[in-house]
Amino acid sequence: MSWFLLVIAGLLETGWAIGMKYTHGFTKPLPSILTVLTIIASMGLLGVAVRELPMGTAYAVWVAIGIVGTTVLGALMFGESLSPARLMFLGLLLVAVVGLKLTTPEKG
Repeated sequence: MSWFLLVIAGLLETGWAIGMKYTHGFTKPLPSILTVLTIIASMGLLGVAVRELPMGTAYAVWVAIGIVGTTVLGALMFGESLSPARLMFLGLLLVAVVGLKLTTPEKG
């Protein structure tokens, strides 16, 4: 369950990172409120996940999901670059996340 919550927290991190673009520096009230609520939810779920998962692993996975999601959505939604080099480094990041998952002992 902790891994599931961590993935949801990472997806919410992607959501608030993309939401930041729509706040226009927190000058637009509705996008700003939604972005702040998403930040709170993301960090709250991360906090619940670290009850069972090592903090370093959980934080790295949370950030990696946010990085990959934000980069991909930035390219799709805002026309940001997805050069071959960027894709390669995102792939390396995904390999690292899988490695962290596979080498993290389960509590029990």
